[in-house]
Amino acid sequence: MKKKLIYAVKLLFVFFSLAWTGWAVSCKPDRQPEPPTDYSSVVDTGAYFLDICVDSLDINDHAVHSGDNLSLMFERLGLSSLQTDSIVKATAGFIDPKKIRAGNRYYTLTTREAKPQVKYIIFARTPVDHVVVDLSYPPPGAYLFRKEVLLRQRYLAGSVKSSLWNEIRNRGVDPVLAIRLADIYAWQIDFFSLQPEDSFQILYTEAFIDSVIPMGILSVDGAVFVHGGQSFLAVPFEQDSVPEFFDVDGQSLRKAFLKAPLDFFRITSRFSHSRFHPILKRYRAHHGVDYAAPAGTPVKTIGDGKVVARGVEQGGGGNYLKIQHNGTYTTSYMHLSRFAGNVSAGKYVRQGEVIGYVGSTGLSTGPHLDFRVYKNGQAIDPLKMESPPSHPVKPELRDSFEYVKQQLLDKIRTLSASQDTSAYNNQTINN
Repeated sequence: MKKKLIYAVKLLFVFFSLAWTGWAVSCKPDRQPEPPTDYSSVVDTGAYFLDICVDSLDINDHAVHSGDNLSLMFERLGLSSLQTDSIVKATAGFIDPKKIRAGNRYYTLTTREAKPQVKYIIFARTPVDHVVVDLSYPPPGAYLFRKEVLLRQRYLAGSVKSSLWNEIRNRGVDPVLAIRLADIYAWQIDFFSLQPEDSFQILYTEAFIDSVIPMGILSVDGAVFVHGGQSFLAVPFEQDSVPEFFDVDGQSLRKAFLKAPLDFFRITSRFSHSRFHPILKRYRAHHGVDYAAPAGTPVKTIGDGKVVARGVEQGGGGNYLKIQHNGTYTTSYMHLSRFAGNVSAGKYVRQGEVIGYVGSTGLSTGPHLDFRVYKNGQAIDPLKMESPPSHPVKPELRDSFEYVKQQLLDKIRTLSASQDTSAYNNQTINN
């Protein structure tokens, strides 16, 4: 499990900018590390910079210029051509010259002399990984310094007063947590229809470097979401080497179909046997749901299936796709501006795959998606469609699941009882 966490952390940090300012910490082991306001204060108090004691060194911040390469950068530092050649060779296994971009930051540690001498050059590959070039003794050497990553499990509880995104962000928590929850509960909760009385309790793990600098949400370790008076438990459990979330009964939260084919939308028209058509100016059946969204918004298939039709719907639906999911269910997506490039009749698509984009083709007064569901050939209300769960906990793993579930419930109950969950709480449980 520990190896998996380390691997996940590495993946998370790949996406951060190379332009990163390393934090220095006190040389005194009993002092808590704090981000300095400037590097001069670090030097004055005596401190380490990436495990290099800089009591007698100055820290200098540099930016890569447009058109720079390593040779030009080192030449500007006053290094000789011999030193430059040695450094380029020493860093060959650590720095890819093709990835050097204008604006990237790097640092030098120099002596405090009338003519400062460069002792170290430091490049940040990621917030965790730094390439250190040591010029203290010839010939120059290079090594990779990896900052320690601290994982903290945290607890957040609260009620939804506006949107989940705003509620989490307003409490100083990375709003990515809201996206994670929306993914976990995509088959149970419509996050665009949350009510003020809805509430949540979340256990999650956050990554930090230098103990104080947050690097993002690593995982959701369990949650309880109350929506419309109904409580939804999310228990993380792994079977067949696949981590997944399950409900209180051991049924997978991942249903056969997504709740909606769009991520962001508003419903402008619902399923009806008699709706006044704004263009035809007469009443007729509307056996679908209209989701208003900006033109070009990606449209996803709500489940695995085969594309059985692609073309122009003659009844006014414009560009449309029809997908057969199994022997019972078929879905259609109309008024598309265009189709995804690789989607064609006969192609198999996977749940959540983008199949087209919102448009206003056919009889339409504005960009929206007309989404329809057919059960055994008969149109049904997509908003009332029930979908059976997939991959429940296997009987032979039931005891293990019950243990994990009980541990989660006990922890949430203890934390809930220790504080007022009617307001937001953000508590670190352990490091």
